[in-house]
Amino acid sequence: MDNEEIIKKGRRCLDIEIDALGATATGLDEDFVRTVRAVDACLEAGRKVIFTGVGKSAHICQKLVATFNSITARSSFLDATQALHGDLGLCVDGDLAIILSNSGETEELVRLAPILKRLGIKTVAMTGQPESTLARACDARLLFRVPNEACPLKLAPTASTTASLALGDALAMVLLEMKGFTEKDFARFHPGGSLGRSLLLKVSDIMRTGRRFPLLPEATPTREAIIAMTRAKAGSLALVDQGSGKLTGIFTDGDFRRAAVEDSDCLERPVSDFMTPGPKTIEAEALAVEALKLFEKHNIDDLIVVDTEGVPVGLIDNQDLPKLRIV
Repeated sequence: MDNEEIIKKGRRCLDIEIDALGATATGLDEDFVRTVRAVDACLEAGRKVIFTGVGKSAHICQKLVATFNSITARSSFLDATQALHGDLGLCVDGDLAIILSNSGETEELVRLAPILKRLGIKTVAMTGQPESTLARACDARLLFRVPNEACPLKLAPTASTTASLALGDALAMVLLEMKGFTEKDFARFHPGGSLGRSLLLKVSDIMRTGRRFPLLPEATPTREAIIAMTRAKAGSLALVDQGSGKLTGIFTDGDFRRAAVEDSDCLERPVSDFMTPGPKTIEAEALAVEALKLFEKHNIDDLIVVDTEGVPVGLIDNQDLPKLRIV
């Protein structure tokens, strides 16, 4: 098999899986809505979501359990085989079980569904076959559509596992939005690794302060403002009201260039004549990712950090963000 053929076959596999995702997305209907609301009601009642499957489907279930738990949608994985030999003790009246089987005919799962229902557990068949035994045995169904598997032998589950995983993710993300889950919530449950570090960083952890944060009264001559920025190696400085100390504006390198073009005597004039009044600000206790959103939304280079009284306490330069790994 030459290189071109290898690439061709790889693309064929991806195209087939893309088709399955497209068909699943197009096919979302009231079954999806009913499942979302049933899961939400279960969680609101203080119960949990149980995922169960066999073989490759079990691996998909375990990933979905991890995703659901990460957004505080309490979930557990139930081994379908072990469930029939004692693990049903995991289940509590009022829980909801999502039973995953592409064919809907997996023996262990077909046997398990009515047992779960007798325990007072609402059941959802997550399957590619709407008329399968499992779909008929459950209280509701959540369907994914798979025109073809990518496996040329039609044996290994490929497009079906991709579609079922994506459908489970869609369920989780809708729940996330319904609950108003925020980055602060996410950070609480992801304290480890680089993701946790970036999510837990506060503005106060990354802002420039002291000598690196130039701050002057707004009546200061522009010449002194340029000197202060140069010494701090900053591209801007905060300007404040002489009496209250509250922020009145920001003066940037760009403001200086424009002033120099428009007025040859700009260095002797008050910097307030050339500042940008009412700049974007953020509080020191905000998360660093919130600062990143402001940079992206307003296309700015610097962000003044203020306290609750509107007094400047620091500066964030967008050049610092990549080094802190929050972009």
